[in-house]
Amino acid sequence: MAADPFRGDEPLEPGSVIGIIGGGQLGRMTAIAARQMGYRIAVLDPAEDSPAAQVADRVVVAPYADRDAARELARMSDVLTYEFENADADAAEAAGELTPLMPSGSVLRTTQNRVMEKGALRRNGLPTADYRAVTSESDYMAGLKEISGPWVLKTATSGYDGKGQVVIKTADGGEAYRQLEGRSPALILERFVPFKLEMSVVCARDGSGNVRTFPASENIHSNSILDTSIVPARVAPHITERASDLAIAVAESLDVVGLIAIEMFLTQDDELLVNELAPRPHNSGHYTIEACHTSQYEQLVRVLCGLPLGSVEMQQPSVMVNLLGEVWVDTANKPDWSGALSVPGASLHLYGKSEARVGRKMGHITVMADTVEEALARATESRNRAWRRA
Repeated sequence: MAADPFRGDEPLEPGSVIGIIGGGQLGRMTAIAARQMGYRIAVLDPAEDSPAAQVADRVVVAPYADRDAARELARMSDVLTYEFENADADAAEAAGELTPLMPSGSVLRTTQNRVMEKGALRRNGLPTADYRAVTSESDYMAGLKEISGPWVLKTATSGYDGKGQVVIKTADGGEAYRQLEGRSPALILERFVPFKLEMSVVCARDGSGNVRTFPASENIHSNSILDTSIVPARVAPHITERASDLAIAVAESLDVVGLIAIEMFLTQDDELLVNELAPRPHNSGHYTIEACHTSQYEQLVRVLCGLPLGSVEMQQPSVMVNLLGEVWVDTANKPDWSGALSVPGASLHLYGKSEARVGRKMGHITVMADTVEEALARATESRNRAWRRA
């Protein structure tokens, strides 16, 4: 890849400013890693007291679609990134005209639209479930005939944590289409994959094309929201190797500079299919903070600042469990953190969100142990104690 036209070949020195579009927990943890390395942080978010803003040096409070605000962030930053793929692409690209944006605006546009994402993967020979773009009810009905069922119908944009999708077990008369019609410029009909398990790999790629993949995570969801990540994934070594190779192929095919998380299905026939992409740190990569020599957040900072990629070697097996708003709701806003931290090896991360709601990610707990089974048992116990269920 050519040298960055904005800054030559020299790495950004500590004291430089990393601008983050989005003020959620992923931005917060990126900011914490950057601060540890001596960099300053600027954040663009509609909320003045967002999780990332709480640890930032400067905050631009404005809607994500505000191009002037995005340019303001760019002018105060030496490099830019985004912490969620539903950031406004037009505003992000406007900022990227002034200051390097990583991953690029083209990666952002591709990954925030499921139809474009699947098309890009297929064009590069990468495996996905069968799919059809749907822009009308007739497209939907035709897709039901062309793809073997069952199916899942999704909005092409703005979907996350199971939002904006409907599972269809038997061909209907257009009911699912009418349920989602108007919620996205287009929909996508996919063959529902009866998978053995879900996996993800976070891949870092720098401006010279060097890559590192973090150990594959086995992911367990509840109500379509990630509940538990188990690392190493409980599959044969050759499958995790293939998952890593597939992640690298995705990153290279899209020319990613930064991080990209590749969510995959492991089918009943032990094939891997790419499900979704996220060009940012990922919930399933939280475990890397404690378990890896270099966390996914530090790795992103290294890429952004032109520094060498760090080791992704794991120190011990690790399990991460999410803390959703239910923990607060069920305990009258008084989770038992002392109980949670009394479990050996438990590490607590809270995101600083002001309001707990059911289904909202408020924090996570990570536990390392000598075996995956021990880490899973301890992580579950720690969360149960916080939840006052132990």
